[in-house]
Parts: sequence; structure tokens; C-alpha cells
Amino acid sequence: MIEFRAVSKSFSGGAVAVEEFSYVLPSHRTVALVGSSGSGKTTLLRMVNRMLEPGSGTVLIDGRDVREFNKVALRRSIGYVMQDGGLLPHRTVAENISTVPVLNRVSRKEARVTALELLEQVGLDLTLADRYPAQLSGGQRQRVGVARALAADPNILLMDEPFGAVDPIVRRELQNQLLALQSRLGKTMVFVTHDIDEALLLGDEVIVLRSGGRIAQVGPPAEILAAPADAFVRDFIGADRPERVLRIVETQGRKVVLDQAGRPAGVLAS
Repeated sequence: MIEFRAVSKSFSGGAVAVEEFSYVLPSHRTVALVGSSGSGKTTLLRMVNRMLEPGSGTVLIDGRDVREFNKVALRRSIGYVMQDGGLLPHRTVAENISTVPVLNRVSRKEARVTALELLEQVGLDLTLADRYPAQLSGGQRQRVGVARALAADPNILLMDEPFGAVDPIVRRELQNQLLALQSRLGKTMVFVTHDIDEALLLGDEVIVLRSGGRIAQVGPPAEILAAPADAFVRDFIGADRPERVLRIVETQGRKVVLDQAGRPAGVLAS
């Protein structure tokens, strides 16, 4: 369990990134932090693994202040995926995935076996194991980044806009793969995104942030869609977009879902 207690953070020049943020993130669930630039979502994420220290307040993991942990040990125990993958360019795919296990004194042979297993889990061909990051597509690099984050079998997985740099088709593939992985692994996952559709798709709970890390609304995706807390949330989620308002018609014996503009959005399964 991750808990934020009245956490605030300011940067040089007095810019307030987060102000008095408090929230308990449930274990084995995906919480999506969503907001525009300046909402503090990445700042909050990076305070979990002490890449940033709070100016005031406390971040706890399973009831223990993260400041009590050794920084290096803490970061090795938490999976972290960033937008560009963050792969080491001079190491092969398998070596990148094996980085943390080897640092934790797992034998290179055993770490490679784990790396190959993880390649399969994230949907990559084993022939990629000995290639270098520059020889991969953007989507492949992001899959390797996810595999590397999972290599030490962490309880917590932090994801900082990991799919923001790939094209829409690859992005949807990565999102679906992450959903499948999470259904099997049940990690405590914090997912940062500026894309409300991505947050609603991936989050078991969604936290919509105003500037300064102030919570505008929090809840399951269906609840936020059904009952936006105020005009800010309503505008942010695009509640008035045609694809948000759906209706059902029957065509040739099938129930077809139409959006507000009458465009087909899908077919209901029987």
C-alpha cells in the first residue's frame, strides 16, 4: 500500500508542484494519475521511489516512511517505466532486462533465463534478446522497458507516461498488453498520463488532478464518467464529446451501439 500524507513540493523560484496531497493507493490495483501539465502527477510518482523528496508531508509504503529506506535499495525494489524506455544503449535487450537482478547478485545465467521469460510475457520474439535498443522500434523498446521493470518481481510498478511517444495503433496494443499483464500479476501500479481515455481504460481508480496536485475527483472510471464532480472534471473528461453519450439500436438482429452523432461505436456481445 502506498500512502501520501499532506505531501507538498516546491521547486526553485517558488513554483508549487504539489500542495497538501493526501491519498491512500490500494494494493494490487492500478491507480491512474491524470492531469494536464503542471498538475503534479509526475512529481507525485517520483516521490514514491525517492527520485524527488517531498518538501513537507510523508510518503509511506506499507506504513513505513520511504525516507527510512536506502535510496538505492528502494529503487531496485520498485519497477519504473518512463516514456522513452530509459534503456542503456550499449547493452543488449537481455542485458537491459537483467540489470536490476544482476545488481541484486542474481547470477547472469539465471538473470538471462528470467529476461527471456519476460520477453515472451511482453509479446516480444526471443530473437530480439541480443539486439541493441537502437535496433528496435519504439513499441519494442517500450515493451523491453516494461520487462525490465518486472525483472526483479517488484510489488510496486511506477509508469510515467510510458506510451506517450508511440503511434496510436502501437499505443493501444501496449495498453491492452498491460491490462493482460496486470490481470495475471496483480501489481500495485501507479500510472501517470495526460490522456483521460488512457486513464479510464487502464485505471481501477482514476485521480483527476488540478494544478498543484489538488484532487478534482477520484473514483472508478465508470463513476467519473457517470457523475463528473464539477465543470472542470466534466470539461477534462470530455463529457460532452459525442463518443461519451451512447445509445443502442437493433440492426439485423444485433444490438449496435451508436454515439451521440449516430456513428457506430461497437456491437454488444450476446
